[in-house]
Amino acid sequence: MGMSSPVGLHRVLAPHGVLPQAARSLDTAPDIADDEVRVRVERLNLDAASFRQLHTAHGGDGDAVRAAVLDIIKNCGKMHNPVTGSGGMLIGTVDAVGPRSPLGLRPGDRIATLVSLTLTPLAIADELARWDGHSEQVPTSGHAILFARSVAAVLPDDLAPELALAVLDVCGAPALTTRVVAQHRDHGGQPTVAVIGGAGKSGSLALAAARRAGAARTLGVVPSAAERDRLTAADVADDVALADARDPVALAHAVERHLGRPADVTVVCVDVPGCEHGAILATANGGTVIFFSMATSFPAAALGAEGLAADVTMLIGNGYVPGHADLALTLLRDVPGIRALFAARLAAEAAG
Repeated sequence: MGMSSPVGLHRVLAPHGVLPQAARSLDTAPDIADDEVRVRVERLNLDAASFRQLHTAHGGDGDAVRAAVLDIIKNCGKMHNPVTGSGGMLIGTVDAVGPRSPLGLRPGDRIATLVSLTLTPLAIADELARWDGHSEQVPTSGHAILFARSVAAVLPDDLAPELALAVLDVCGAPALTTRVVAQHRDHGGQPTVAVIGGAGKSGSLALAAARRAGAARTLGVVPSAAERDRLTAADVADDVALADARDPVALAHAVERHLGRPADVTVVCVDVPGCEHGAILATANGGTVIFFSMATSFPAAALGAEGLAADVTMLIGNGYVPGHADLALTLLRDVPGIRALFAARLAAEAAG
């Protein structure tokens, strides 16, 4: 391969001049540039918002979901859901490393990519034949390309690959939550933290991170009694509230009822649209809202905050914070409730 770009511009087929994430199609040629890495793919992990959209759009028909994902990958050279704009991540084994790659990887390393599949050149070799279309984790074979500016983590030896993948897929959430809680502490005390979607992967890790970072009180908000019971049993939140995050007034009332006032920090980890206004309404003036859902409408968030005269800082959880992988894996190892929630989720997915 000829001249390369550390951000992957040389892999963009169309349209010319955009970064790989914004491209319609990428070059998936297996020959690598001097600063690239080729990975032999073992498993994809579709992000929750993308999988939910595909599952809903195809009425739960696993064959149709599989066909849709395969069509996206073949047409785009990457997994980039055109509706949600999101993709996921993958695990695999390093197959080849260019002599100028700065990623510190070696052939034979089993890794998880910590950059989105929406910008990762990806070619599938098995037609996704081993996937039933009913879970976020997709066993497959093929190859992917990492750029000089990509991020990857070597998989730990003490965790099953499926478990490590599930944790690393959302490791940005606990890291940014930790940073924001620490910033609030630096400016005047211990904040209260509400996590919308607290029983999910990113939500449960965010709750555990907030508690560890010194939050005064943590609240997990969930939509069903079953999730409330699971999150209560996991003991990763000080309290658990039952509310529909799409109902702004009900959500705000639930947060205030359990915390005694609006939250100082609200973390949105649900994978359904329409939760922006409730999160803003549930947050105190001077507080912070972190949006970690790919279902978020950022125009709705910005205009909603304006319309509510809400003096809140709104952050986009971009999935990368230095040290995010190690932090998330440490929480999984140290907090029994986190491991129990992740294990139960993976077992449910495996059972179909």
